[in-house]
Amino acid sequence: MTHDVKEISAGTTGGAPPAPAALAAKVRTLAPSMTRSMQRVAEAVAGDPAGCAALTVTGLAELTGTSEATVVRTARVLGYPGYRDLRLALAGLAAQQQSGRAPAVTADIAVDDPIADVVAKLAYDEQQTLADTAAALDTVQLGAAVTALAAARRVDVYGVGASGLVAQDLTQKLLRIGLIAHAHGDPHLAVTNAVQLRAKDVAIAITHSGSTGDVIEPLRVAFERGATTVAVTGRPDGPVTQYADHILTTSTARESELRPAAMSSRTSQLLVVDCLFVGVAQRTYETAAPALSASYEALAHRHRNAVR
Repeated sequence: MTHDVKEISAGTTGGAPPAPAALAAKVRTLAPSMTRSMQRVAEAVAGDPAGCAALTVTGLAELTGTSEATVVRTARVLGYPGYRDLRLALAGLAAQQQSGRAPAVTADIAVDDPIADVVAKLAYDEQQTLADTAAALDTVQLGAAVTALAAARRVDVYGVGASGLVAQDLTQKLLRIGLIAHAHGDPHLAVTNAVQLRAKDVAIAITHSGSTGDVIEPLRVAFERGATTVAVTGRPDGPVTQYADHILTTSTARESELRPAAMSSRTSQLLVVDCLFVGVAQRTYETAAPALSASYEALAHRHRNAVR
């Protein structure tokens, strides 16, 4: 079995519109891949949901210096069928913000920040990254990926750089519950292994940018060989998704001089990896639990010897 190559689309994956609480997370995740005019609309609705909820599509277009068509396109990219649905979500978000304390927005880390401020800012950014990823994660897509993994004959995971560390983390977890899993950081080895994949196998590409060629190429080969393919990416409209049966979106954090985006992107990727692992462990509990116990027991003597 082989797949037909999908067209890249900036729209949604066909699930239900995101809940109001997920709107801000959607904006942060998708805004970098939007046109500048669409970014103005997205930033306006995320920054002032109450004010924008009171505007007609014409009013929001005038406020942002864009067109009505741009407003509607932005609503659809954010996951809503039309502007009316986005407007309802804005009203819901505004109500939530009024009933609870809005989170403080931290500034970038400065060269002369006290270490206590650095800790506080980093902790906040990590919390925000995890919250945004959880809010925007499509649980239908996640469930489908878990189902494929639980039944997989073999799992190949592709990632380079910081994403390569996440790929290794996922394969180690899957190995400990009895799955056959391999992490491929070498692009040549990844492609030669992908050639051997077929139906019942799963290939997972982890790429924050969604455009890493060394990750896209083996996923394309796996896709064409008929394996079930999954993309874990911060760009749901990126090239990698053209060859993905299931797309799991991670949060896109702001990059600063002292904190490259790779740090926070890895945090969101690790959350998705943990969700995949726990989901598979649940589905395969009868075999996963004994496998985990056996792996703990196999390493127990090393921990005992370490404290002597």
